[in-house]
Amino acid sequence: MQAPVKIDETLSFTGQIAPAEVAEIAKAGYAAIINNRPDGEEPGQPTKEAVEAEAKRHGLEYRYIPVTTPTITYKDVAAFHNALLRGPKPVLVHCRSGARSYVLYALTRVFFDGESPLMLAADAAKKGYDLRALPALVEKLQAEKDKS
Repeated sequence: MQAPVKIDETLSFTGQIAPAEVAEIAKAGYAAIINNRPDGEEPGQPTKEAVEAEAKRHGLEYRYIPVTTPTITYKDVAAFHNALLRGPKPVLVHCRSGARSYVLYALTRVFFDGESPLMLAADAAKKGYDLRALPALVEKLQAEKDKS
């Protein structure tokens, strides 16, 4: 597992985690794991079930909100926001590299906190995440939200 990128005391992002790393995650004090990576993206990738079983074995809550950046929906953003608000903390969120998880987080900040996509993209760049597509994604999701 790559070193988590800490946002604050309650939230960190990382790349793909393996079942064998869950004990270490629990020992580090995390109370929950959110997995944003769809199963089967790459050969040899751990399954949701394998990681979830280990998480439960170590007393961690596990949420599965699989997304790909081009297909994220407003419903995905709302589900992620709900998981962050209602779940135990601190939370470790992961996908393949951590980037799409950070995109979901940034989208929650735009839609639920009214933050600027450009400012969030600039802040993400300081943490090593390229979110240049965030403003266009916000426009797409806003249009989707407006239709519903």
